[in-house]
Amino acid sequence: MKLKKGDTILIITGKDKGKEGKIVKVFPKKERVTVDGLNLYYKHTRPKKQGEKGEKIKVPRPIHLSNVALVCPACKKATRVGFRMVGDKKERYCKKCNAAA
Repeated sequence: MKLKKGDTILIITGKDKGKEGKIVKVFPKKERVTVDGLNLYYKHTRPKKQGEKGEKIKVPRPIHLSNVALVCPACKKATRVGFRMVGDKKERYCKKCNAAA
């Protein structure tokens, strides 16, 4: 998985196409990410106590990795990510500007 928590991403397809946000949670086995404030859906909650009303809460749902692209911190463009060895450490880099991502 090439994306990790805290990365800024751009949504490529879907109802939030063109919006940017930060990754809050990563699900590597399902190949999905949850983005802060994007891909929001309503969740209906029941009243817990007597006299209280039920609510509609907006909750972010996970998005598949194929529908997002990493935004490079150096060139600020949506890009693909590559890996290279720097010494004995593995490093991610931007395929457009060749800077470390």
